[in-house]
Amino acid sequence: MSEMITADLVDLDLSAESKEAAARALAERMVAKGRVTDLDGFLADVAAREAQMPTGLDGGIGIPHCRSEHVTEPTLAFGRSAAGIDFGAADGPADLVFLIAAPAGADDAHLTILSSLARQLMNTEFTEALRAVSAPETAAALIRGDVTPAEAAEDAAAEGTSVAEAGKDTATAPAAASAGAAAGSTTPEPAVATEARPFRIVAVTSCPTGIAHTYMAAESLENAGREAGVEVTVETQGSAGFARLDPAVIAAADGVVLAHDVPVREKDRFAGKPTVDVGVKAGINRPAELIAEVRAKAERGEKTAAATDTGTPVDRAGDSTEGYGTKLRKWLMSGVSYMVPFVAAGGLLIAVGFAVGGWTVDKAPSVMDHFVWTQTDSWGALLFQIGGVAFKFLVPVLAGYIAYGMADRPGLVPGFVGGAISLSINAGFLGGLAAGLIAGGVVLAIQRVRIPAAVRGIMPVVVIPLISSAVVGFLMFVVIGKPIAAAQKGMTDWLNGLTGTNAVLLGALLGLMMCFDLGGPVNKVAYTFATAGIAVAGPSDSAMKIMAAVMAAGMVPPLAMALATTVRGRLFTPAERENGKAAWVLGASFITEGAIPFAAADPLRVIPSAMVGGAVTGSLSMMFDATLRAPHGGIFVVPLIGNPFFYLIAIAAGVCVSTALVVVLKGLRKPAQGTPAAESAESRAAGEKKSEQAVAA
Repeated sequence: MSEMITADLVDLDLSAESKEAAARALAERMVAKGRVTDLDGFLADVAAREAQMPTGLDGGIGIPHCRSEHVTEPTLAFGRSAAGIDFGAADGPADLVFLIAAPAGADDAHLTILSSLARQLMNTEFTEALRAVSAPETAAALIRGDVTPAEAAEDAAAEGTSVAEAGKDTATAPAAASAGAAAGSTTPEPAVATEARPFRIVAVTSCPTGIAHTYMAAESLENAGREAGVEVTVETQGSAGFARLDPAVIAAADGVVLAHDVPVREKDRFAGKPTVDVGVKAGINRPAELIAEVRAKAERGEKTAAATDTGTPVDRAGDSTEGYGTKLRKWLMSGVSYMVPFVAAGGLLIAVGFAVGGWTVDKAPSVMDHFVWTQTDSWGALLFQIGGVAFKFLVPVLAGYIAYGMADRPGLVPGFVGGAISLSINAGFLGGLAAGLIAGGVVLAIQRVRIPAAVRGIMPVVVIPLISSAVVGFLMFVVIGKPIAAAQKGMTDWLNGLTGTNAVLLGALLGLMMCFDLGGPVNKVAYTFATAGIAVAGPSDSAMKIMAAVMAAGMVPPLAMALATTVRGRLFTPAERENGKAAWVLGASFITEGAIPFAAADPLRVIPSAMVGGAVTGSLSMMFDATLRAPHGGIFVVPLIGNPFFYLIAIAAGVCVSTALVVVLKGLRKPAQGTPAAESAESRAAGEKKSEQAVAA
């Protein structure tokens, strides 16, 4: 850690009154050392990490940290506050503040060093010594490991400073707090003396950035385990990756503790054992309680479900109490999510094929029979035909993965078969939706039938695929296929007949849907509706107009937020202004999700503004008769757009409307804390107060 912290990066008289001011004061030292290139950009990344979860820890410690593209090399700055700074810890303000800055692509070695610091913070002697030192050089040496806490204390004593006098009451340190909490708990501690061997626990710790809390929780659990006479083996799933626990260690464990704020990787390894599942800060602040809780569960015989009972993909991703409507939406979105890459790849290949080979490329013979290396027409035909093959997978993939979401892997075969039949009978996407739901339902019904043990081995390989495919095929060919095909034809004819006001209203409706949940289910319904129209050979003009309107509306929210942060930056926090820079690129690329950070922070103002702008753009695109053969690409496929000039005008109009609305709505509210507008208001109020005091004097 010799290069990570020096005396110049230590402030033993940190005067900041807020965590934002503390981070800025320490970050300015990093800028002065050339470790940070963009102060505001880096602070925005720190604030974004802080928004995920407060970084205050029991024992008077604050540890703001982040990975950032504005950091040139891993760096640590330390500040000591006499008054204390609120970092969100339960026991009060922090007097020891560590700002950790890691580059966006920090290597494993540096992250390991940072994790070692996180572990040191669980050592009471280490934190006491930091409270006692009087020289920045000594503090830096202590943090680097060049001197021990005892040596640092001797130096402080030699300078006339007593650790006991300078230190904060260490009774609130995490280990002591945890031990005290466990001692006061009403849960009886199992007797260790009667056990033939120590109680064994395996644990997993992880946090969003995987730098600090991950390793602090691991150290805290290991320390509490030693105090309780329990063997604790921890797997840290941090930024530097993770070394999997030995399967033999897991098998021998008596209980499991999962302290995490992001999903545990390969969680099924721990199924069938008594398990305590909590957030990562619980692992730091009350490890003794967690150990006592998992031992109590082991005594009662409580175990998690075995790995074979983990349910379908939708069940694993959701709550067991979810209603049928929620599960249905997730089943459908499962199919759509797997279908979208085929849409994007196939659609763009077809569009580029038209651009290279001309509008008659769809009449070209197969490139297997005729391909000339030096002719652009042949290359255009090749791209068009590859894209056409990719498009033929859309409906089978949609149906297959809807069934997969319902019934896991056994649903794939009947789902794909039903989707392929839907294509063959011209039932299109409506047929694919029906086939996927039927296939999943049939498989679930078969799985409920009690089967003799001798036959169970061939069920997933032979019996379920055979019976379910036959049932789905019969229903699609004989029972529901014709009515669905007729409905699909009716919808296509209706779209082809849309003109004038009806087309404009449809464009507005699709624009509202694209901007309602910014990449969520409603957005995906509108997008799937549009791609369904161009996923056929020789799509109609109406279908291409709908695709153009949908993509244009989907570009509006991120572009509008980017423009708003540019023209009225004082209404936004530093993190939002930083996100606004990325939103330019995301919006131009038709990635509607680029507006999600803004909507999450202020949904009542951002989402309605985005919806109005999207409706304007969608209706104008339909009014201008803009067409689009590509299902994705944003401004990068403008050459493939019919009437491109007016298409861009439609996008610009919607962006300006959304920007104006969000600026007006945000301007009417009380400025959010951390925005320049709020700071300006506070400065004015302070000035007025001083003036009043002067007059009174």
